[in-house]
Amino acid sequence: MDFDAYAQTAADLVNAELTDMADLHAFFGDRVWWSKRATERDLATFRRAKRKMRDVFVKGSAGDDAGAVEILNALLEQFPVQPRISGHSNENWHMHVSGRGSAVASEFIAGAAWGLAVWLCQYKGARFGVCADERCGNVYLDTSSNNCRRFCSERCATRSHVAAHRARKREKEAAAV
Repeated sequence: MDFDAYAQTAADLVNAELTDMADLHAFFGDRVWWSKRATERDLATFRRAKRKMRDVFVKGSAGDDAGAVEILNALLEQFPVQPRISGHSNENWHMHVSGRGSAVASEFIAGAAWGLAVWLCQYKGARFGVCADERCGNVYLDTSSNNCRRFCSERCATRSHVAAHRARKREKEAAAV
């Protein structure tokens, strides 16, 4: 069972734009089995869970593991997990974690919350990150070997470093005048 993939679905959910059903369908991408069943009610549930999961990343990255655990336990209680064996054409059997409810949001969020919970237990909250670029705010799972990641992507890291370089250059030029 790939718990990292489940944790990544939580990060993807937090970073997703979910203003309407079109956004939810775009978030699902080629996972059409989710899109076909999704309802407006699911969209509202996803939005609430998205805020709670963001709080997990914020608390974890700030060293408040107890606060992150409290939120995750509440999510796990609200969206109980049920493991299931899945396969395609009676081959490639593997485990999936899903919710007990029939709603798309219940199924998806149960797996995402479980993934975050396993991630927190295995790596601690220090491996949860919120992008250091003030203009971004995306969350990420720090998979670096030395736990030093500060940005959600190379794009944000470059943008932030270039902005800092330009600011230092302006300061230096202003001081020379």
